[in-house]
Amino acid sequence: MTTELRVLDPAEWDNWYAVLELAFGGVPEADEERKLWQELTEHERSLGAWDGDRCVGTAGAFSFRLTVPGGRSVPAAGVTMVSVAGTHRRRGILTSMMRRQLEDVRSWGEPLAILTASEPVIYGRFGYGAATQAVHATIDTTRVGLTVPEGTDGITLRVTSPTEALDATEAVYAALVPGRPGMLERRPGWERVALLDPPGDRDGASPRLCVLAERDGRVVGYAHYAIKPNWSFAGSDGSVSVHQLAGLDPVAEAALWRFLCSVDLTARVRLMSRPVDDAWQHLVTDVRRCEPTVREILFVRLVELGAALEARGYQTPVDVVFEVADAFCPWNEGRWRLTADATGARCVRTDDPADLALSVRELGAAYLGGVSLLSLAAAGRVRELRPGTLTTASVAFGSPVAPWLPHSF
Repeated sequence: MTTELRVLDPAEWDNWYAVLELAFGGVPEADEERKLWQELTEHERSLGAWDGDRCVGTAGAFSFRLTVPGGRSVPAAGVTMVSVAGTHRRRGILTSMMRRQLEDVRSWGEPLAILTASEPVIYGRFGYGAATQAVHATIDTTRVGLTVPEGTDGITLRVTSPTEALDATEAVYAALVPGRPGMLERRPGWERVALLDPPGDRDGASPRLCVLAERDGRVVGYAHYAIKPNWSFAGSDGSVSVHQLAGLDPVAEAALWRFLCSVDLTARVRLMSRPVDDAWQHLVTDVRRCEPTVREILFVRLVELGAALEARGYQTPVDVVFEVADAFCPWNEGRWRLTADATGARCVRTDDPADLALSVRELGAAYLGGVSLLSLAAAGRVRELRPGTLTTASVAFGSPVAPWLPHSF
């Protein structure tokens, strides 16, 4: 390979980003969107592959904090903006960027790397495991009703713009972050991502709106949504697209769902990327007619295995020895003993016999508690070497709340 891999110079950002845009279809982004991503790019954590004066590969890493089981937030490199020019495929550029990036993440002292994947088949070979899922659905409000909890009528609703409500909605979001694995603490500037609404991306829908749920004058929930009008020979047939919805308690959340399902001149509510244990599934009278579909969202990679496993909490006490394969980051390979209880966790190298054998990819998939080690074993991806340890470890790694990534990056 004759390409040079180097840290991104801010002066080269436009050239670098143009390579990324072309790799994702070549449709230029709206000026406001492009400007925001330029401001959010952490140049010192971004890489470019160069063939002479031509940029032919891109990769970035945001500095995030990710909620893990137990409620702690852990430093995590948010891998992003990864692309290779079509003229330079199959030359090892992606592999070299991924290896350099993980070495950098390790040097920064961050135990995790995370990403969302346009093509999920790519990242398993670099040790990333699919750790969270999300539900997409369409509620047919002409045939599906809602049963809401007592007290819902006590919630006051107010429609405003996302910009005007920003401080209140960010406060609600921040209050919810510790309660669900997979959520990201908002760093300065990231609150503006939720406000992006280029007219060219609306597909005939309205500008985004915000409805606030209030109790005694205090904001206890919100939803960002847009209305797409449509008319057929029989009459109105519009739809509501829900971009964000969050409530501090079940009553506030139910009030928001009821409002969205009763918007005038609409016949359906489209939900995008909701938690798999989301309450709306138990509020609707007929979940079949909502046609829920599930897909993976967040991929997790343990960069420093011991530190990563020590950082999270466990549902039950556990003492297990893992035999870990990790050819891409060989510093993780070998046997590790994890001991954990209510006081904390410790994960260190050991020469003791292994109880479970797996790769770092499986540990990444199970890390946030949404994918069980038992299910991975059923697929042949985890081997039990000492009888009884698989079930014990699987229960300990679980989470009572499904992990969920609230927004992409």
